[in-house]
Amino acid sequence: MPINPTFQLENPLPAIAPKQEQILQGAIQVFLKEGYAKTSMDRVSAAAGVSKQTIYNHFQDKQGLFKALIERLTFACFQSIFCTEKLHVEPAIFLRQIAEIYLTEVADNPDYLALLRLIITESKNFPELAKLYTQTVVLRGRQMLSQYFASHPELGITDPEAMAHIFFGSLVSYVILQEMLYGKELVFLSRDRLLDGLINAVISQSLNPVTQP
Repeated sequence: MPINPTFQLENPLPAIAPKQEQILQGAIQVFLKEGYAKTSMDRVSAAAGVSKQTIYNHFQDKQGLFKALIERLTFACFQSIFCTEKLHVEPAIFLRQIAEIYLTEVADNPDYLALLRLIITESKNFPELAKLYTQTVVLRGRQMLSQYFASHPELGITDPEAMAHIFFGSLVSYVILQEMLYGKELVFLSRDRLLDGLINAVISQSLNPVTQP
């Protein structure tokens, strides 16, 4: 069955200009070393080698800079796979590609893991950081994948949003357990086993549709 032609990636990120990339490279160094509270535009401008006004021109304020950093390390990695051409790929292959992007391009990036630790650590004193991550990454990722599921009725998924939440939630919790809570030493599970089980759980909906009484 062809996909719904109305499916499209909402709010795609614009390409990062060289000057913005230069600023983000400096910002990640300062945020991870100093923490969110102690990071100032003066410190970022020194690390990035640009004026403070240049940072404000591109990112408005510290929160805007932090949001752009989150997007660069997470959401931006998924944009190419949600292009129109890729959406015609068989669901089992498409879902594995999404999962592999997260586990390699995102989770294997030490800057992402360090940033995630920072967000979790400072979320009590700075709840806006956790909310920013949730809005920037979790909600947008869930929205994109739920739209994809909805555009593939042959999968038999009755609640696309819930399934998208389960899919991405499983990947994130796996990374947190394995990489941050010493799961590799205590409850190791290979990535291949995780992906096989997760994708089978999704695809099995189409193989074993739920019948109404």
